[in-house]
Amino acid sequence: QVQLVESGGGLVQPGGSLRLSCAASGSISSINSMGWYRQAPGKQRELVATITNGGSTNYADSVKGRFTISRDNAKSMVYLQMNSLKPEDTAVYYCNAEALGVMWSTNVYWGQGTQVTVAS
Repeated sequence: QVQLVESGGGLVQPGGSLRLSCAASGSISSINSMGWYRQAPGKQRELVATITNGGSTNYADSVKGRFTISRDNAKSMVYLQMNSLKPEDTAVYYCNAEALGVMWSTNVYWGQGTQVTVAS
């Protein structure tokens, strides 16, 4: 099992920056990739960014060029640097991890979420 804890959320003005952190613990050696998702009020949870063990990244079109995902394997941490924030970025941000399960299965883990509010 894997436990994920997010931190770094808060209130920021449009155009500002914020960095989210996610600490992973447990069976971290089984993790294949990690990422960030977000869910705004009245909307479905959507992918923001992912990063593999090898460092390959993937971003949603809406955040490409503004957000950067990174990881520190030594600390079992993943980060999301958010720049040029817009009100549309307001959401609860969730850390995600995908790990190997039995046979061909994949176990998906989620953090508790951290609120990001972009407003004047």
